[in-house]
Amino acid sequence: MISFSSDYTRNAHPAILKRLLDMGMEQNVGYGSDDICRSAADKIKKACECPEAEVFFLVGGTQTNQTVIDMLLKPYEGVVAAQTGHVAAHEAGAIEFSGHKVLPLPAEGEETNTDKYGSNIGKISAKELKDYVSNFFADDNHEHMVFPGAVYISHPTEYGTLYTQKELEDISAVCREFNLPLFLDGARLGYGLMSKRTDVTLKDIAELTDVFYIGGTKVGAMFGEAVVFTKGGKPAHHIPIIKQHGALLAKGWLLGVQFDTLFTDNLYLDISRNAIDMAELLKERLQEKNYEFFLDSPTNQQFIIISDDKLAELEKNVGYSFWEKYDDTHTVIRLATDWATTRENIDTLMKCL
Repeated sequence: MISFSSDYTRNAHPAILKRLLDMGMEQNVGYGSDDICRSAADKIKKACECPEAEVFFLVGGTQTNQTVIDMLLKPYEGVVAAQTGHVAAHEAGAIEFSGHKVLPLPAEGEETNTDKYGSNIGKISAKELKDYVSNFFADDNHEHMVFPGAVYISHPTEYGTLYTQKELEDISAVCREFNLPLFLDGARLGYGLMSKRTDVTLKDIAELTDVFYIGGTKVGAMFGEAVVFTKGGKPAHHIPIIKQHGALLAKGWLLGVQFDTLFTDNLYLDISRNAIDMAELLKERLQEKNYEFFLDSPTNQQFIIISDDKLAELEKNVGYSFWEKYDDTHTVIRLATDWATTRENIDTLMKCL
């Protein structure tokens, strides 16, 4: 059986596995205070062209979102996010479990609302954000409501769509106007940066956000995410906060080794490019077979509409992600390429289809 169900189904890039093996019985101090983590952080700051950034490492995406959002918010504040955003839809209420509410904004997605970067589904707009915050403070009862305390976006979104540089600039400007930290979820950031239809760079993201993270779990690492506070806004005592969330890894150097390797010789972006190339090939092959796409995704996640009869055959040999029911007899599924997908993998999938 072959799986296109997600982009975190593999082990780790061979360069990371070799690095770990070569370390043998080497000893390192714990909790991310070792030289390897410092080296990885320096390489990330250089890649972002943001020397003033502060970097630390966490194990997984949900831990990262919950911990960072809790760092940003006061007890009476919530985080603004698209209603289809990961923290709103696919994290089992992890943000609410930490005592903060997710404040949902309608995500764009009308059929007419597209641009050269593909469908806008899954994104928020600067206008929606400004209207929401302005209306909140115009309400005489706002002292009795959950305050908007930060803004969460993901790039790519849950639907593989991307923000343009102009869209990020506009959202960032609204956040500055209302003194709201902008947090960008980069679980699949490499795939967004390497898309053939993006005008956003890592430097742009560092300039336009207050904090973002570089996903490793889905992009070549065994596990791990690199959190980057771009403007020195990291809490003075971030270690206790991380520990309170059960997110502090004693062997923090395990994370440092992975990101130090990924950010050596451009490895992170090179392997991300493979996922995009394979997604483009997958798209071409699906079009040849006349499959209908649910949306135009410019990244590694491709969404197709498939008959339920055909899906029953497919699932015998192919792993996929159920996305949503399209109608009584069709389903939307997601097929995801990753940093290690090969042409042979695509050929096998096509035979199954």
